[in-house]
Amino acid sequence: MYAVIKTGGKQYRVAQGDEVKVERLAGEVGDAVTFDRVMLASNGETTQIGQPFVENAKVIGRITRQGREKKVLVLKYKRRKGYRKKNGHRQAFTQIKIEDIEG
Repeated sequence: MYAVIKTGGKQYRVAQGDEVKVERLAGEVGDAVTFDRVMLASNGETTQIGQPFVENAKVIGRITRQGREKKVLVLKYKRRKGYRKKNGHRQAFTQIKIEDIEG
């Protein structure tokens, strides 16, 4: 059984037992998280497609880690003008272990 959930403006295909990195969510390590914005749910035989979300479907997970990704360097440069700018960015994430898919 798998599902497609929407969180943080992105869509993720998840199955029971998967570990997924999503945009930062509020909560501590060990807290339970429920995703009720399920766009598609399938058990192998039947598939439910939402309009835009499947009713009475939810995905339950548990936070396993809060962290930040590796630094990404952003460089700006304009030729012949002496303009150079260097900036770095570290995206925050929450790692979630999917425990159950209902609906």
